[in-house]
Amino acid sequence: MATLGGWDYAILAVVLIISILIGLYYRFSGNKQSTTTEYLLADRSMGVTPVAFSLMASFMSAVTILGVSMEIYQYGTMFVIINLSYVLSTPIAAYLILPVFYRLKTASVYEYLEQRFGYATRLAASLAFSVQMILYMGIVVYAPALALEAVTGLNQIFSVLIVGVVCTIYATMGGMKAVLMTDIYQSLLMFAAVFSVIICAWIKAGSLDVIWQTALDNGRIDLGNFSVDPTERHTWFTQVLGGCATYLAIYGVNQTQVQRLLAVRNLRSARAALWWCLPILCLLSISTCFSGLCIYWYYRNCDPMLEGRVNSRDQVMPLFVLDTMGDYTGLSGLFVSGIFCASLSTISSAISSLSAVTLEDYLKPVVRCCAGRRLNERQTLWYSKLLSVFYGALCIGMAFLAGSIGGLLQAALSIFGIIGGPLLGLFTLGMYVTSANQKGALSGLLLSLAFSFWIGFGVPKPPIPSLGMSIEGCPIDRSYARDVFLSRLDPDPEPEHYFYLYRISYMWYAALGFVIAFFGGWLFSWCFALFKWDSNRRIYQDADCTLIKHDLFVPPIAKRLQRRQMPRVVVTNTSSTSNSEQDVSTKQPTLA
Repeated sequence: MATLGGWDYAILAVVLIISILIGLYYRFSGNKQSTTTEYLLADRSMGVTPVAFSLMASFMSAVTILGVSMEIYQYGTMFVIINLSYVLSTPIAAYLILPVFYRLKTASVYEYLEQRFGYATRLAASLAFSVQMILYMGIVVYAPALALEAVTGLNQIFSVLIVGVVCTIYATMGGMKAVLMTDIYQSLLMFAAVFSVIICAWIKAGSLDVIWQTALDNGRIDLGNFSVDPTERHTWFTQVLGGCATYLAIYGVNQTQVQRLLAVRNLRSARAALWWCLPILCLLSISTCFSGLCIYWYYRNCDPMLEGRVNSRDQVMPLFVLDTMGDYTGLSGLFVSGIFCASLSTISSAISSLSAVTLEDYLKPVVRCCAGRRLNERQTLWYSKLLSVFYGALCIGMAFLAGSIGGLLQAALSIFGIIGGPLLGLFTLGMYVTSANQKGALSGLLLSLAFSFWIGFGVPKPPIPSLGMSIEGCPIDRSYARDVFLSRLDPDPEPEHYFYLYRISYMWYAALGFVIAFFGGWLFSWCFALFKWDSNRRIYQDADCTLIKHDLFVPPIAKRLQRRQMPRVVVTNTSSTSNSEQDVSTKQPTLA
């Protein structure tokens, strides 16, 4: 197996050292991370640019770079339609959801659920988020280890430790400011890694037209699947509707992303960061998709997995770098650095968000309840840093469990859909339905999570049909390729019958979870209120239940509630005086 050269290792070392130095700089500059607000929310003083890049980098991890390129390589271009859902969902997140969180200005978005429903709902949602991010961290750390092992044979354990230790160091020392600033240059390296693949294939093919035509001739270009069958893996409906639910679950109500949006100066800047993130996100997504076509062009006549050179198609992209860039000094190191940066940015964001959630949702309430006191600023900051170290160590441990997961992209998006969809439904229920109560919301959430985990992790699931791969150009001495070719001459086995719900596309997980949590919570709330087992008294400011806390709802509903609650001035002309005196009376509306 080939190895990286000295310059490749030098580039990788410089990238990792810069990340640590940024953490050191923000540890000893400014207020020296002396307050919790500075440590977790960057003093709410960050500019639009670093937050916009961080929003993209937190979502587009090494899983995306390796997984999306192989999605296009193996299954075609239908996945790219998901970018349309990003465009449709951004105004929903920016103008409906974000203002609600911005009014709270708290380190944990789940504090909203306590104000809207109660602490039990906050705790349940926070626990679900923690499970989601811990599972996701394992996959994200595993991805660059996989890349290094495929390219250089570098020990996978050593690779996992590098990623985990480096991101834990700079995230713990420098806090949110260090995380946001490292995301900028790490994002640039992610772009460099993807475009190095495209440019290298472009040079070897002679033109991009050749790459596109090869993909077209071999059935890789497919943008016309409008099937409404939910068992179809990727269609316009799965990518647009399912993509919108997934995007809003991440950019609308996910602690990791909202925490970044709260690090800017005001709501206007937060919206600007979200809008600027959109073109950056789409550019990296589309270019990563095209890199998959470039890799297919290169291996069009000899698929590396059928040839026996790799064990999984998630390793094909690093192999392409080895085969095409190995003769160019430093290029392989640049690519591997980009993969590392993609994971570093996501893991550091996850560590920061999990630390904030654990502190605000678990630790502080426990101390208040058991000790009858509040943590002071110094204690809060110390616990925040200790939690960052803990979650950094935990992500390393989870990475070793992720090695058994096949299909990086589908595994990652499935986790976001299975847990993110129900959480999106819960937040939406609270922000849109005034009659919703805690018992109803919790019932809807638990039902949705149970259903999502059932269809997401239930087995057996049908195998995913791949587009045709060729081994015609493979060397004759590759006996494994010959064995695979001969095995294909055997008659196809009898098709198995799979349970219908297990056949549903993973892109529907978030949408189904959202629908069940929202409508289920609404129905349960109505039932509990009907039998007087619960009420929505928490949304009222007064004991008479007449004044609603309108800040708990999305702006259109909040404005409507404000208008209903404003005193009405009724002016009547009287004939008893010559000066037409006005009799003014006010009426306070009664809200059901």
